Amino acid sequence: MIEERPLAHAAWLRARASRRVLDALEGDGTEVRFVGGCVRDTLLDPTLDIVDLDLATVATPERNLELLADAGIKTFPTGLAHGTITAHTGSRSFEITTLRRDVATDGRRAVVTYTDCFTADAARRDLTINTLSCDRFGRVFDTFGGRADLAAGIVRFVGEPTARIREDYLRILRFFRFQARFGRVPPDTATLAALAAERAGLDLLSGERVRSEVLRLLMAPGVLAALELMRSCGVWRQVFAGEPALEDLRRLLDLAPDATAILRLACLLRDRSDPAAVAARLRLSNAERERLAQAMSGELPGIDAGPVTLRRLAYRLGTEGADDRLVVAAARTAVAPDTVAEARRIVRDFGRRSLPVGGKDLLARGMAPGPGLGARLRELEDAWIASDFKLDREMLLKQLGGGDH
Repeated sequence: MIEERPLAHAAWLRARASRRVLDALEGDGTEVRFVGGCVRDTLLDPTLDIVDLDLATVATPERNLELLADAGIKTFPTGLAHGTITAHTGSRSFEITTLRRDVATDGRRAVVTYTDCFTADAARRDLTINTLSCDRFGRVFDTFGGRADLAAGIVRFVGEPTARIREDYLRILRFFRFQARFGRVPPDTATLAALAAERAGLDLLSGERVRSEVLRLLMAPGVLAALELMRSCGVWRQVFAGEPALEDLRRLLDLAPDATAILRLACLLRDRSDPAAVAARLRLSNAERERLAQAMSGELPGIDAGPVTLRRLAYRLGTEGADDRLVVAAARTAVAPDTVAEARRIVRDFGRRSLPVGGKDLLARGMAPGPGLGARLRELEDAWIASDFKLDREMLLKQLGGGDH
């Protein structure tokens, strides 16, 4: 079904950069359509102005490179083997992919061939809401009922669920991510059964692909309901070898709706998982790995411990680490929101501080290098902490007295 120009006034469609790319690609009569998220998301929110846009075209990637070069548009062969190139003009990025159909799949990747049929290309996509496309006039093409599903909040596979999942097991996690973002209606029993029955296929996937879907899922507005579905299907256990602490996450989101995906993950895993094993499975970055371990490890502080104790925590763990530890502790206990907010404020206000004196100061006072100097620095640091960080450089240097010269 072709809708009457519902996206004709979309800011990204009317943008000069989009018109320039379309004019170049359609210069020899080739049909080009916008596909995927830009169409789907703008149908829900017509005010969106999206800068990263996806296009599908009949022309080969090599021909697309020629057409864009002739128009003076900068291009990059970002996925040439898969039929994809990227164009940049103005402040916008355009990922342009030649229409494809699957020849063979193995649950992780597909062997594809080019096609000149937009319907065949849409048929290989995972969910009906991701099959929508539109032309330069804002007309929406909807072969699989994606527009109605989007309006109703239904997340549904294209075709038979088991077959679609077996083509690429990442679709299990993608289903829950989109359910968390767009779903307002519970999945049907056949879909849930297929998700549960095929969950072992997740073990075949690379950590990078699993990481991307899990972290995006955790930031979606309907994350709690989607995670409950994942738990009931055994999908969460398949990935993390344990059950999610959903009530802890519920309290976390009430107390700290700004919590990052890593902090939400730490809260869900609680004490039941090894942070190092989780980080390895998801191939987390070093920064993500350290933050997850810090949030999950060590003794949790008392939320009402008092300003002095909280400032010491902030000095020991850093502002971010202390704040993480506080909100995780709060999520596991029944603490008044005002108490949590005040504790977090104290930690944030502490900021980044370092001992006002260093080894050079002690050497300048005549102390000899060696273990004694380090021990004296630690004594000064203990005194500085004991003063609630009030002793300044001069006060600390006075405490050196007649140390080793």
